[in-house]
Amino acid sequence: MRQRPSLTPIIGALPTTVPFVGPEAQERERGRPFRARIGANESSFGPSPRVIARMESVARDQWMYCDPDNYELKVAAAAHHGVAVENVVVGEGIDGLLGLVARMYVGPGEAVVTSLGAYPTFNFHIAGVGGRLVTVPYANDKEDLDGLLAKVASEKAPLVYLSNPDNPMGSWWEAPDVVRFIEALPETTMLVLDEAYGELGPASALPAIDVARPNVIRMRTFSKAYGLAGIRCGYAVAEAEVIRDFEKIRNHYGVSRMAQIAGLEALADQDYLCSVVVRVAAGRERISAIARQNDLKPLPSATNFVTIDCGRDGSFALKVMQNLLSRDVFIRKPMVPVLDRCIRVSVGLDHELDIFAEELPGALAAARGN
Repeated sequence: MRQRPSLTPIIGALPTTVPFVGPEAQERERGRPFRARIGANESSFGPSPRVIARMESVARDQWMYCDPDNYELKVAAAAHHGVAVENVVVGEGIDGLLGLVARMYVGPGEAVVTSLGAYPTFNFHIAGVGGRLVTVPYANDKEDLDGLLAKVASEKAPLVYLSNPDNPMGSWWEAPDVVRFIEALPETTMLVLDEAYGELGPASALPAIDVARPNVIRMRTFSKAYGLAGIRCGYAVAEAEVIRDFEKIRNHYGVSRMAQIAGLEALADQDYLCSVVVRVAAGRERISAIARQNDLKPLPSATNFVTIDCGRDGSFALKVMQNLLSRDVFIRKPMVPVLDRCIRVSVGLDHELDIFAEELPGALAAARGN
């Protein structure tokens, strides 16, 4: 039998898993496409016409490498948030930036605090560097700020993760609560404040950015409200020395020329962003109405999805999801206890929500065994 090169102990011990099974993989397995793709929290509304036109105009220029400094996009993001360019780093979406944060702040065996059921890609990266996840259950369908603080203190954790607004529940904390959380953290604990849905929630949920604090990293993405999930581009705002530390290890050619141009144009078209926010709010209302029409409980949401309490346990909600999938409606659901009583439905185009409305009663009946 042939010998083979050895993996590092950390990687060798990991299971062969991924955080998500994409809709494309599910379609390949099913042998047919979904009719309604309302499960990945993408924006079916797409990017602005200005962004599309610019991308079309530069298509032939993609033979050139990207600017490894991401300079123009950093300048635009810095101006958008009223900070210096030295306070911004660009990466391959928030997912790529989370991987860098894990490498920067977490050593093998060190505790990292997050909420039980929060964004799983963060957990994936922590496992990849040998960190030890310490989780805090949600309280009333919101991330438990006091519980997170207590675990940070007891574990002397170098890193804590908080998303606001939250995925998968759609809940949020107001800015004063987040500020109190930040001020209560040990100075030696880095906070990743994931604001992927920040443009879609109330402005009152977003604290003012303070780049003087060396233990807070604010993260934004073009994948949600800006409608550019396919280009993989996001950025982080932080104190200048923290940004310099990102520069030590980031993939300098990781964000493509097209992604940089698309992000730049997206930031410039805030009128379109405002129109998307209005459409998303209307979509949330539509999903909530569909849920109530079927005697289900929609949870308040500050995101581009609505989490729906199916009123029973996780097994029942799983059946609901599976029956919707069998009816060509792609949705997802939380999987940890208590949260798993819910399904999660992204805002889609009108015809996609029409399909959801048509298929949900049958999926519920099948799940109930009627």
